[in-house]
Amino acid sequence: VQLVESGGGLVQAGGSLRLSCVASGNIFSINAMAWYRQAPGKQREFVADITSGGITNYADSVKGRFTISRDNTKNTVYLQMNSLKPEDTGVYYCKAGVTNIARSRLDYWGQGTQVTVSS
Repeated sequence: VQLVESGGGLVQAGGSLRLSCVASGNIFSINAMAWYRQAPGKQREFVADITSGGITNYADSVKGRFTISRDNTKNTVYLQMNSLKPEDTGVYYCKAGVTNIARSRLDYWGQGTQVTVSS
């Protein structure tokens, strides 16, 4: 299973970006999908997640500014980021809980996409 993120970049404070993450490979079903981020010198932290049924959960720091969504027909999860702040800068990682064709369940991570917010 591979997760490939895209959509990162450089944006000014107050701007917006939309991240995408596509899962491919030996997939029977995808359970929860999530976004995490890691700022330089800091630990990776939870940003948002979404269940297969569409229930969402957000870190307090992004509530009201970020929206997570998914397209189950495309095995894709999105993160719409609005009103970006310099403290949102970091590498954003996608995570997915995947059940494969053999019905084994594992968590997979993408390689990350850089988001830089300038002040």
